[in-house]
Amino acid sequence: MWQEKEDMDGRVKVAKAFDYILYLEDLNGIVPPSASKEDSITVTKNFIENWIRQKAVLHKAERNLDEEKKDVAKKLEEYRNSLLTYTYETQLVQQSLDTVVSEEEIEKFYESNRNNFELKDNIIKVIYIKLNKKSPKLNKARDWFKSNSAKDRKLLQDYCHQYALNYFLDDSTWLLFDDLLKEIPIKTYDKEQYLQNNRNIEIEDSSNIYMVSIKGFMMKNSTSPLSFERNNIRTMVINERKLKLIERMEQEAYDDARKGGDVEVY
Repeated sequence: MWQEKEDMDGRVKVAKAFDYILYLEDLNGIVPPSASKEDSITVTKNFIENWIRQKAVLHKAERNLDEEKKDVAKKLEEYRNSLLTYTYETQLVQQSLDTVVSEEEIEKFYESNRNNFELKDNIIKVIYIKLNKKSPKLNKARDWFKSNSAKDRKLLQDYCHQYALNYFLDDSTWLLFDDLLKEIPIKTYDKEQYLQNNRNIEIEDSSNIYMVSIKGFMMKNSTSPLSFERNNIRTMVINERKLKLIERMEQEAYDDARKGGDVEVY
């Protein structure tokens, strides 16, 4: 299949490209044990051709790059150091980082940074349901939807679970107004004005009925409420702890090296 040549230490040469040599031992494992003779020859030839192509490109790169750009060893060392440090920091965080954030900590962080929590979008507290026009007991559903009693809300919940195409009944949770607009075919060119002038809405299209009750809203550029920022604050607090943990580890490593006489500045 190819002319074999041996070098001085008896290793069998298969191919040569410039100063690079491919040895027979480098072909170990490239051919599946179940391959036929023809497939084995094809796989081996393709491997050799690809090897030659790679070495030809590498040779051209070495000839055309200046010494600074060819300093791969330095770059590899820098990458290795960064990777080792990152891996150790990740392990340290997994083992030592306290990820439990109390409600008191969340509230304290919010009060200390209140000016930084500015709404970028309009938010609402809302309940809505989407029903097919042919759904049963539509008038009953309307009555339950308009009611504020816990009993009627439970009846509405059960009804929606059985018949609604989509629904949201948690009016204690802030949502983005834009997210509601993706679910309900509300047409408005002025979102702020719409929120100020509409509370209970019923919309129909060719096949569906949409009931919407806006329980509260806050405009963009106002201070974002704590309940809307709670998860973000929890993430921020944990990230602060993570940074402090890594900084403390770095300082301890530095101090230990100094105290142990393991560093010198000439």
